[in-house]
Amino acid sequence: MPTMPRRRCGSERHSLPSCRRCRPCPASSRTADMGVDIYYMPLSAPCRSVLLLAKAIGLEVNPKIVNIMAGDQKKPEYIKMNPQHTIPTMDDDGFYLWESRAILSYLASKYGGASLYPSDPKQRAVVDQRMYFDMGTLYERFGKCIYPLMFHGAKTVDKDAIDKLNEALGWLEGFIGDNKYAAGNTQTVADFALVSTVASIEATEVVDLGPFPKVRSWLANCKSEMAGYAELNDDGAKSFGGFFKQAQAKAAA
Repeated sequence: MPTMPRRRCGSERHSLPSCRRCRPCPASSRTADMGVDIYYMPLSAPCRSVLLLAKAIGLEVNPKIVNIMAGDQKKPEYIKMNPQHTIPTMDDDGFYLWESRAILSYLASKYGGASLYPSDPKQRAVVDQRMYFDMGTLYERFGKCIYPLMFHGAKTVDKDAIDKLNEALGWLEGFIGDNKYAAGNTQTVADFALVSTVASIEATEVVDLGPFPKVRSWLANCKSEMAGYAELNDDGAKSFGGFFKQAQAKAAA
């Protein structure tokens, strides 16, 4: 299970082993050792995006694996936190939140730098649009390519679903354009949301990323720049890709 490195507080007033941010902590706050609980599964792209962001902002988290195949998400204690019983789910000192893009926005706003989730209304709107695009278009269309074969008995990937995923990747190509990142020339939470999806698409090889050079360049930048990328995103994406390819081979047998 991935663990996040502890951050030492920059204040000489603290001798605790870690602090979520390098600033004096009020006496009434949680102890620095506690961190934020993230309930997740490594194969899940949305879960990986949250762990990647936590690493980037130096936030100590307690990753707690949820075995959805065994029904962990249906246990009463989990339903109490998240009645929709989805992953990831966050517990920040009793504040429960689910939906990965909402978690990204919350963590960046509370613990991250201003550039990750800008306060300027227009800049923030673009970041939000990219995350909504990831959730409602890119990830949704990717799911329609792979999940019928993985879980619902389909024998092949639907051609129309592939065409629609390629269309969505073309839109992402245009969003990036001449920028370095998905929402401009500054890395934002949108990049963390999108990179977990695109890494999974790459790993499954359900479509070819070759026709999208700007997406490939952006993905390469994320891989090289995001702290802990190999452990927190690449490994899980490759495992997910292997899972899909096994299902694909079984369906074709």
